[in-house]
This record gives sequence, C-alpha cells and structure tokens, in this order.
Amino acid sequence: MTHNLQDMNPMRKSVFAALALGLLSYASASAQTKQVPQPPKMVPEMTEFWEPEVRVITPGTVNSAAPSDAIVLFDGKDLSQWKAKNGGGEAPWPVQNGVFTVGKGDISTKKDFQDFQLHLEWSAPDQVKGESQGRGNSGVFLQDRYEVQVLDNYQNRTYSNGQAGSVYKQTPPLVNAMRKPSEWNTYDIIYTAPRFKEDGSLFTPARVTVLHNGVVVQNDTELKGPTEYIGLPQYKAHGKAPITLQDHGNPVQFRNIWIREL
Repeated sequence: MTHNLQDMNPMRKSVFAALALGLLSYASASAQTKQVPQPPKMVPEMTEFWEPEVRVITPGTVNSAAPSDAIVLFDGKDLSQWKAKNGGGEAPWPVQNGVFTVGKGDISTKKDFQDFQLHLEWSAPDQVKGESQGRGNSGVFLQDRYEVQVLDNYQNRTYSNGQAGSVYKQTPPLVNAMRKPSEWNTYDIIYTAPRFKEDGSLFTPARVTVLHNGVVVQNDTELKGPTEYIGLPQYKAHGKAPITLQDHGNPVQFRNIWIREL
C-alpha cells in the first residue's frame, strides 16, 4: 500500500522531508569527497632541505676530559657499557688502539637515560669514499629515536638538514664546523627529553643544544618528533631510553664518550 505525501499528517511529512534532505546532503558530500585529490606518496627527497647552504667555519681546539660526576661510556678499553641494539648481545664493533669502529648493526647503551649532557668524539674514515650521504655516515640517536647526524661533509655537499650537526631531516646546523677526514670531531649534546600527559599525548617537546667542535650548531632546538627517513615526525609516548650509535655501512670511529644525567 502506498501513500501520497499529501495524505500524510504534518509530522510524518516533516520526517520524510528531513530524511530526503539528509540523503541529498550525504550524496552531495560523497560526490565532493570523491573529487578531493589524494596527497602524493611521500619519498625521502620531500624532507630534504638543500637551501640555504650552511656556512662553513674553522673550529678551534676543545678540552674534552670527563668530569668527576660523569658516567664513562667508553674509556678506550672495551664496550662493556654497550650492547647490540637487536638481540641485546655483546656490542659487535671492534675496539683497537683506544677507539672503536662501526661494525655490523647498531649498538645501544645498556643504561637508559632521560635528560643528559653527552660528550663523544668521532672521526670520518681516513680514506675518502662516496659523496653526499654515502660518505662517513653514522648517527647518534638520543633516547634511541632522535638523531643527531654524523657525516663527513667536509667539502662534501648534501642536503642541509642531513649534514653533520643537524637534527636529521628536521633542523640544519647553524654552521658547518666539520674537520678534515682523519681529524677528530667532538659533539657536546645537552638534551631535555619530551614529557607526555597521562593519556599519552605530548605535554612538552624534546629540546637539544649541540656543540660541534666547541661551536654551537643547535641552540635549544625543539624536536618535532622521532627521526623519520621518509615522512613527517610524530611523537609517541615513551620513557627513559638508551643512546644508540648507527651502523650506516661506513667505518666511522668513536672515542672518549661520557654522559652526565641532568
């Protein structure tokens, strides 16, 4: 049995009219949604900043002896304070003549940290090979997720937010304080960890100051989130976490590493 709208009472007319209007609105919205173009798939180049090029300077000398309250993470003897990041076994990087060289796989400190002052010294490979990101590449991951880039960019152009002293793929260094290959570089990193609310959302972002060979290259820089090679960073709640050194396939050397908890 069918009914003409004219035969219906005013209340039912109103209900049907509202339903019809709703369906029309939904159809219109659906049509509009289908017309919205999809964003392009992200690729690494989308987060590389090549301009402006970072100014080159010549650094001075640096005094880097560990203070009395520091935790010595590498004293030139062994990697007893470190472990393999994957699996947690012994750190597989070779130690010789007071330095250790990047080996197979990332390594992490056995101890977790929150806020700290970190000192380390590193040297690009003596034999210059590769260019851009393929030359003397490693990284220092604060709390295992926020990378300060290690790279031989002495007379080696790369994207500005990917060179030594950068917060990788986020903030370029203020200047290029890189020494020549086979010369030792120092990093002094003052780091404040992010804080999160009880529901896991961000309360305050992480911040970092970096001195490269005694020169400020990051000045209380706000971190946008964990390091991402492809895509944009996004914070996820976490607690204390280790320092991680990256294996990027280049024989970068490290020595004299210590940390002070703040």
